[in-house]
Amino acid sequence: MAKSIAVLTSGGDAPGMNAAVRAVVRAGIYKGFKVVGVHRGYNGLLNNDVVEMNLRSVSDIINRGGTLLYTARSEEYNTPAGVKKAADFCRSLGVEGLVVIGGDGSFRGARDLSNAGIPCVGIPGTIDNDIACSEYTIGFDTAMNTAMEMVDKIRDTAQSHDRCSVVEVMGRRCGDIALETGIACGATSILVPEVPYEIEKDVISRIYEQKSTGKKHFIIVVAEGVGGVDDLAKYIEKRTGIETRATILGHVQRGGSPTLRDRLIATAMGVEAVELLEKGIGNRVIALKGNKVINYDITEALNMERKFDKHLYEVAMEVSI
Repeated sequence: MAKSIAVLTSGGDAPGMNAAVRAVVRAGIYKGFKVVGVHRGYNGLLNNDVVEMNLRSVSDIINRGGTLLYTARSEEYNTPAGVKKAADFCRSLGVEGLVVIGGDGSFRGARDLSNAGIPCVGIPGTIDNDIACSEYTIGFDTAMNTAMEMVDKIRDTAQSHDRCSVVEVMGRRCGDIALETGIACGATSILVPEVPYEIEKDVISRIYEQKSTGKKHFIIVVAEGVGGVDDLAKYIEKRTGIETRATILGHVQRGGSPTLRDRLIATAMGVEAVELLEKGIGNRVIALKGNKVINYDITEALNMERKFDKHLYEVAMEVSI
């Protein structure tokens, strides 16, 4: 009887999750595993919401956004009784390892299940790029490209009407989407939660400086964690006399067909996760470092402190003049 492994997606969806699921299923089958797909995150382990997957189960999903396995959050799982119930269910299925695709919260769940005797390997899947142990998370590139395309369209209108547009992109605790999208779109100012800002110095003065060189339209990119885009737009218009509009891009950034980079990294990480489980190794998180796929102990990974790229932020300020 073939050994079994399972795969689930948890937390917020991210483009490229399907590519990771596909890689886990196909690598698992290639290595002789029976592969079980768990629907709706850890809830699926508590409610017997699982399905056996085969090669055709994951055909033509590498290009699809969202997650074929669906995703959900589970309050019940976040209790000792919930973890025990999930572990017992895995044993009843003969599951000897689990791949968890998600963010920090999903990894904490994987750590708890590993400690309960079910080896788990985490794959970083979140558009925010906010997993401290990894230089890159699945979905980040697609989200940035979506945001860039939207901001470019907004800029067409801003230019036509000599307006200022304040655009909020996703990222509650992490400003990477705002920073890199802002650079790519030539934003006048970029506001991120990692860097305190002064509205007069970091927004109004920059608008006036650019206006003095002949520029007549302006883009301000703001991370979700900074917030207040409506009030900021009103303040800019009052201070400068420039017609200013606020736009919140919202969940459009979480959808869409994943980019080549997201498909490629998701595939490499999915295969690495299966190779660890094949060796009986669990309680690990897959990460990208120096463009190489590596892995860390989950607890070590969760205790790492994420570092904001201050040099890239300084680059943005230098070129946005």
